[in-house]
Amino acid sequence: MTFEANEYDVFRQFLERSSGIVLGDNKQYLVASRLRRILIETGVSSLTELVRRIDVRHPLPLREAVIDAMTTNETLWFRDMHPFNNLREHILPQCFGLEPMGTARSTRTGPSSGSISQMASKPLRIWSAACSTGQEPYSIAMTIEQFRQHQGADRLNAKIVATDLSARVLDNAKEGRYDQLALGRGLDQTILNQFFVDRGAGTWEVAPKLKTMVEFRILNLLDSFSGLGQFDLIFCRNVLIYFAGPVKTDILQRMHAVLKPGGFLMLGASESPGSLSDKFKMTRFNPGIAYQRL
Repeated sequence: MTFEANEYDVFRQFLERSSGIVLGDNKQYLVASRLRRILIETGVSSLTELVRRIDVRHPLPLREAVIDAMTTNETLWFRDMHPFNNLREHILPQCFGLEPMGTARSTRTGPSSGSISQMASKPLRIWSAACSTGQEPYSIAMTIEQFRQHQGADRLNAKIVATDLSARVLDNAKEGRYDQLALGRGLDQTILNQFFVDRGAGTWEVAPKLKTMVEFRILNLLDSFSGLGQFDLIFCRNVLIYFAGPVKTDILQRMHAVLKPGGFLMLGASESPGSLSDKFKMTRFNPGIAYQRL
């Protein structure tokens, strides 16, 4: 399956304005492989005709199927590990006015009653952007549960809003069931036994207490964030690399607007706020970096 240069340009312009995803000059092979099934099923013979059908007839299912096919849903549990360690040991304690875990004071069985009361009365809201099939928000939920157990704070009130533009991957995430191949990407047996339920035939399901912490919503990062509310922490990791510079800056500015003062933004290892140094302060851990809203 080959495309003319002009129709490839038409398609990648459509993809960028619809989802923000930027394709390079030589990604025709990727487009061909990912759209082959859709082109066959719809009887469309060219990218130009595919875009025309979407733009003229506005068939939402076809638009969603095309964007979904072109979205990279690469994900795994506790990706890179240190962001989740830093969440548990540094960021969560700071959110509740506690000393970092591992200090002499925090090695006690639990915090003071005042700290426990604060955890119960202060709801913590976290956004997992571009959450794919759910590994990131569930990893965050497991990290919060580990922190809760360490602090003896059963009444800690935390809510994770997990968003993605693909309805298909969100359906998988909501179900919370994973096979051995997916489970093997970042989970050890101890975590599996603690936070999952064995459903047989090599399938495990996220425990109900974690599912209740996560709310899944469809959201395109090009759309408004105003309906999401305010957050103490935003995970937007390994996502911005797919956007052009101005779009990336716009997304970060709008994330700044829904992040509470002093709240944390977690980006991928190769990502940064760029020119928005007046809006975010870098906080270094060992290892890892987070960006705090100014």
